[in-house]
Amino acid sequence: MSCVVITGANRGIGLALARIYRERGDRVVALCRQASEELRATGAEIVEGVDVTSAEELKRAAATVDSVDVLIANAGILSSESLADVAAHRDRIERQFEVNALGPLLTVHAFANKLASGSKVALITSRMGSIADNTSGGSYGYRMSKAALNAAGRSLAIDLAPRGVAVALLHPGYVRTEMTGRTGNVEPEAAAAMLVERIDELDASKSGRFLHASGEELPW
Repeated sequence: MSCVVITGANRGIGLALARIYRERGDRVVALCRQASEELRATGAEIVEGVDVTSAEELKRAAATVDSVDVLIANAGILSSESLADVAAHRDRIERQFEVNALGPLLTVHAFANKLASGSKVALITSRMGSIADNTSGGSYGYRMSKAALNAAGRSLAIDLAPRGVAVALLHPGYVRTEMTGRTGNVEPEAAAAMLVERIDELDASKSGRFLHASGEELPW
């Protein structure tokens, strides 16, 4: 039985991941600000009141485990800002940086001493963080925050390699969740199943790569 820690596990992709790992018989420690009834029904161990931008709250969550086999930094937020309203919505852009980029980094930092050789870290990012793939512009806060997360993920892969810890940067697809206004083209369960496949096959040779949940390598 593996110990799997998931942030943002109360809904969407995080909830679907919790269900899959619990069905496999793994110990799931689900971190969230407020638990949902759906999360409680999974039988996961729930740690509420965790905002991933708070080092102290993440430290408290990390104290609930002795070791972690899989750490999934899934929590994220999305808003859309055009060039015209960047100044008016600076607060939204900054908040996306805090949650989407700094949050995963703080999460890995908080759990770092729980990761041993063979442990895996999965950062749920987005192809919207790809500079090469950007052909439509806009969405400044989300694009910039996910690009920053990708940069952090590459550094984490390098820094954790001597300890035998592999890091994956995974785009789940355009998922039909509350965050996307239910406008996605893939259900959370299907996206989560593909993500689990990528995490299962993650090893040192694949560490630091930017992948679609389907396995396709994405451009930086």
